[in-house]
Amino acid sequence: MSVICRDCGELYAEPPGFACQACGGGRFLAHPEALSLTIAHLDCDAFYAAIEKRDDPTLAARPVIIGGGNRGVVSTACYVARAYGVRSAMPMFKALALCPQAAVVPPNMGKYVEEGRKVRALMQALTPAVEPISIDEAFMDLSGLEALHKAAPVQTLARLQRRILDEIGITVSIGLSFAKFLAKTASDLDKPNGFSIIGRAEALDFLAPRAVSTLPGVGPAGAKALAALGVATIGDLRTADPKQIVARVGAWGLRLIEFAHARDTRSIDPDATRRSISAETTFSDDLRGLPDLEDRLWLACEKVAARARAANLSGWTVTLKLKSTDFRTITRARRLNEPTLLAARLFEASRALLAAEVDGRCAYRLIGVGLSDLAPAAQADQGDLADRETPRRAAAEAAMARARAKFGADAVRTGRGLRIAKPD
Repeated sequence: MSVICRDCGELYAEPPGFACQACGGGRFLAHPEALSLTIAHLDCDAFYAAIEKRDDPTLAARPVIIGGGNRGVVSTACYVARAYGVRSAMPMFKALALCPQAAVVPPNMGKYVEEGRKVRALMQALTPAVEPISIDEAFMDLSGLEALHKAAPVQTLARLQRRILDEIGITVSIGLSFAKFLAKTASDLDKPNGFSIIGRAEALDFLAPRAVSTLPGVGPAGAKALAALGVATIGDLRTADPKQIVARVGAWGLRLIEFAHARDTRSIDPDATRRSISAETTFSDDLRGLPDLEDRLWLACEKVAARARAANLSGWTVTLKLKSTDFRTITRARRLNEPTLLAARLFEASRALLAAEVDGRCAYRLIGVGLSDLAPAAQADQGDLADRETPRRAAAEAAMARARAKFGADAVRTGRGLRIAKPD
């Protein structure tokens, strides 16, 4: 069985004792298939919070929550805060009730995007086959690069993990396997600063007792639908009638059955393009009034606009998402006459869709907005001779974005955004 030093990537035929002979490190990784696996998933640990702790040493030992306002939600919580039960997407008032001593830091997306680019550049220096999932995670394929790096992929990844810590000052967790979804599963097994391997010989036994909700694309509604068929674990899915699965969850059920058998034919695609940019929020209390829903919609539009600007993208189609108290999901879309990345234009389009749906009779627990049919940011919000307001909006929002990037998310607040920040 191969043994790899987690600190320097040195390879041993058997455990070398208490310390690596090359670097003195004491962390080792042993697995019988370690030298033959090439598909990896890298995930930055509590990324936003880790960046803030790195930049402010007074936060190092404290629970940190990235978010803002009692009516907002948690963007990220550090592992100290997670020990108190704080989770991403949790309403802030609940997070602070669980961990009142937490330091709350407004998100600084511009800074996070820049640091994410640094991590990705280190990945791309090792292999051209890097498929980004978000600003803080990506898949990698290191097959055929052993001669170039004079090391097996597992050694190269261990060295990358250490380099990110030394040069960027944050930890990452890595999963290594023979299939994409298993590599991502492995990266979640030993956080933070983890390195886990799932090999071919163990994959079926490893998957069998795990909840079906751990498979890609299975959310709460999908898990509930599968549970109605008696499918609670991946092992249950493996032995279920495929016709019943497809009838219950659609054609995606066939892919889930493949995953249950540890089969995933998807390759790493470095040219994969982002299909949409979205943001949504779940309310602490159900809402039915249009003004209250509009306030939450505005915040979602601001988030989407910020994410689009950070990604240097715009979009032609605006989509509204609503989820009622009985978990019925409604989506409505509108195509614009030109691509946009402006919060004001996102709100204008989605507000009209919202007004057409809300009549006060139904209560809602979630609202979201999405931007799709993406295009380069340079093509957005040009206006014309009859529309001089759009270029003025674009200049104003660009100025606000620069101020927020420099001074923090709360440096510029809108009137509607200020209203929503009031406590429940």
